[in-house]
Amino acid sequence: MSDDWSGRLRRLDRYRWEIPQTYKAGMRVPGIVFASDAIMEQVKSDQALEQVANVACLPGIVRASLAMPDIHWGYGFPVGGVAATDADHGVVSPGGIGFDINCGVRLLRTDLVAQQVTERAAELGEQLFRAVPAGLGSEGKVRLKGNDIDKVLKDGAGWAVRAGYGLAADLEHAESNGRIETADPDRVSEKAKKRGAPQLGSLGSGNHFLEVQAIDEIYDPQTARVLGLTDVDQVVVFIHTGSRGLGHQVCQDYLRVMAQVVKRLGIELPDRQLACAPIRSPEGQEYLAAMAAAANFAWANRQCITHWVREAFAATFKKSEAELGMALVYDVAHNIAKMETYVVDDMKKQLCVHRKGATRAFPPGDLSIPASYRAVGQPVLVPGDMGRYSFVAVGTERAMRESFGSACHGAGRVMSRGAAKRSLQGVDIARELRERGVLVRATDRAGLAEEASQAYRDVADVMEVVDGAGLARKVARMRPLVVVKG
Repeated sequence: MSDDWSGRLRRLDRYRWEIPQTYKAGMRVPGIVFASDAIMEQVKSDQALEQVANVACLPGIVRASLAMPDIHWGYGFPVGGVAATDADHGVVSPGGIGFDINCGVRLLRTDLVAQQVTERAAELGEQLFRAVPAGLGSEGKVRLKGNDIDKVLKDGAGWAVRAGYGLAADLEHAESNGRIETADPDRVSEKAKKRGAPQLGSLGSGNHFLEVQAIDEIYDPQTARVLGLTDVDQVVVFIHTGSRGLGHQVCQDYLRVMAQVVKRLGIELPDRQLACAPIRSPEGQEYLAAMAAAANFAWANRQCITHWVREAFAATFKKSEAELGMALVYDVAHNIAKMETYVVDDMKKQLCVHRKGATRAFPPGDLSIPASYRAVGQPVLVPGDMGRYSFVAVGTERAMRESFGSACHGAGRVMSRGAAKRSLQGVDIARELRERGVLVRATDRAGLAEEASQAYRDVADVMEVVDGAGLARKVARMRPLVVVKG
């Protein structure tokens, strides 16, 4: 393991760096990191690059172990890591998806403008804070009975819509229509179900948030209009959360299973956190079915929250949801594995694409994109930190060639939670944000230091790399107005 990367990284072009396959024994492919000079200097300070090299040792991995410009240290895989393994001869690794399965982001557009929100920011913040449970261990308002949890795990966002939480049109604008069909609730432990059932419809804590934002720059007006983003100062809403305790328990459960598989099959790995199983093995199939069920829970979770956000806006502005123009733009997962087809060595192959802190970024014409967006490409939603801005982009054909149709998922941490709290001890983050025109409602004001701007890379720098490398095209930038945190 090396802390000195000088002479070990090979620069491929302005935004791509290679960790050669010769860097360490066991690497089956090289590592490729998308980063600027400044970001690369930051990345060298932790073990994320070593993790990129470790992932390159997975059986069946193809092309390269990849990392997006929001890369930072994670469990097994770096956050921002992407790896594709051969569906027939490769493995699936829970560390390549993460504990918060289908942590993801959805974007709602409105017909409101920024001034209308700033005039009622306190009232809107209070309505949202009451409507959407947030915080560590927070419980949702949905009360599941009997085998309802299994229905949620099987049907995802569709269950929520049929239960009265949202609109059928929402499903058209969610990745996979808010449901992976291969989900099997029987592969999810009772402990996971018991942890998750009370939490359906809640934000949770950490970096999860609900933000009311205003567009402050449009880079591609034509594409923006297709997405329903029409003007500077238009108000939108970002919702960022995942599968809560259920997904965390699914990951825990299968990491134990995978550890036994690795031992039984004699799979050699440089890090036990990369515990895995052959995709076609019973254990691999069971994990993928359980992961899909947890992903469906997350989509149902964000769907329920969407319904309550609409209600909070309606109560604040005394207009119906339709009058407010509150339509779902898109919902993307950024902690998930998907079975997808790519050309590898001049042959079409089915691959298991692990995205851990990375967002799908499919190009124009792809049939998995909603028909209304097919001419421009799949929306790529990239939240920043609560003090600066977030971005909307669209996927590209180049991403399919360079990154298995993937782009970044956020800003990326540059400071651990503990370091952020120590560094900002005594600083009133809520007051600082208020002075910058951002109202924050949080269950734990002291904990806001963990999520302060200083703890994150500037997402504009991340987007410069993604756009410059051709993985996604910038469409619009938004600034926060009202933030709800756990």
